[in-house]
Parts: sequence; structure tokens; C-alpha cells
Amino acid sequence: MKDKVVIITGASSGIGRALAFEFARRGAKIVLASRSGMSDPGLLQLSPDMLDVRTDVTRESDCNALIQKTVEKFGRIDILVNNAGISMRALFSEVSLVVIRQLMDTNFWGTVYCSKFALPYLLASKGSLVGVSSVAGYKGLPGRTGYSASKFAMQGFLEVVRIENMKKGLHVLIACPGFTASNIRNVALSKDGSAQGETPLDESRLMTAEQVAVHIIHAIENRKDRLTLTTMGKMTVLLNKFFPKFMDKMVYNHMAKEANSPFK
Repeated sequence: MKDKVVIITGASSGIGRALAFEFARRGAKIVLASRSGMSDPGLLQLSPDMLDVRTDVTRESDCNALIQKTVEKFGRIDILVNNAGISMRALFSEVSLVVIRQLMDTNFWGTVYCSKFALPYLLASKGSLVGVSSVAGYKGLPGRTGYSASKFAMQGFLEVVRIENMKKGLHVLIACPGFTASNIRNVALSKDGSAQGETPLDESRLMTAEQVAVHIIHAIENRKDRLTLTTMGKMTVLLNKFFPKFMDKMVYNHMAKEANSPFK
């Protein structure tokens, strides 16, 4: 990763922040994209030449500016990690359509916008296009209609981009971390679009964002097509291929046990 130019969206927290530190430790040139900005002194010490671009990935113009500013500073792009994302928890019968639209705008369209503008530079460097997705992109999760829909869409989009460019040296990775200790559940949207405010899971028992970052970078180095983490995540994807109706029941029962689940 020495001197590779890496763009990370959603870089201010969770997996995005952990990726920024791990890439920086390996000598990469980091471009951080987030709505809030990120001026962590520890990261600045690791990567003094980094670029911090305030970016709302739901805005096409912001995504275009992110790519152009990166090229202006570094002259190339080697890796784009589409990590920016939000979640939700509410029954479809109760959720506002604004919430689902917001999930699609961030998780799906944010990936499309950034990938579109970065693609010529990634093709030139024979680089890596990465989407941080979810097991929810393989198996619909009850109470997460917008989230699952956006991740299914993201994975389908990235798969097509991979196939279209399979003879041009482009690497496309779809990474599905499974449940990870981060703030994504705290800021997940409820049925009216307000932040959930608390996590329904025991975060201390989940894989850490730092562990996920190491796995993702290893998958990029080995140019893997797909990465699915955690035993539960791998089993969910595998069993759903052969026993989808059984997995419907299993997923329902598992999600119904969450604290304050919207269904029982």
C-alpha cells in the first residue's frame, strides 16, 4: 500500500475511520470524505500529506468534487472505498418513504456517484473499487427494508461494473463485514427519520472496526471479489443459497429477539 492513493467515504467514524488509520500505517496517501470532516492529530501524524474533503455522498456535485480534488493533489487514484452508509429500523408498514429514499441516496447513489467519477482513474491505475456492503445485501432483514434494498442494489451495481471491466484490469471488491462494533446502529433512522439513539445489540461482543479494516485491506491486496466476515454472516449467506425459506424463519426469529424490536 506504500504511496497508493486511497479515497475513503464515511471516513469520520466506524469502519471508515479504522480503514483510514490502517491504510495510513501502511504508507498510503489518504483522502478522507465525510460530512463532518476529520482532523484527528494521530492520523495527521501518520499521514501528513492526507487530504480531507467535506463530502455529502448524496450530492452528485460533492462526489465529483471529491474525485477532482484528489486528482489535483495526487494525480491518480488507486483505491476507492465506498464506505459511507446509514441504517434504519422500522416496519415497512410504518416507515416514512422519506427514510427509504434517504437510505438509497446514501448507500446506493453515493456509491454510484463516487464510482462513476473515479472509474477513469481506477482503470488507468488498474486499481480497486470497493463497496462496504452487508449480509443484508444477500438476505433481506426484517425491519430494515431500506437498508437491505440499498445493499442489494449496491452489490448488483458493483457486480456489473466488475463484469463490464473484467478485461481492463479493474479490481472490484464487495465486502460484507457482518455485525461490527460501530455507531451505525445508534444513528440508524427510525420510522419517522429521527435517529434511533441507541443500539439494540451488545456492541462489546461484535467484531471491532479495526479488525474489519485489516480484513478489507487484506482482501484488496489479494484482489478478492467478495469478502464476508463473521461466522454468522458466512452461514447466513451459505444457507440462504440452499434453504431460503428456512432462513426466512431463522432471520425473523433472530431479529425479533433484539431489544425493542418493532416486531415479535
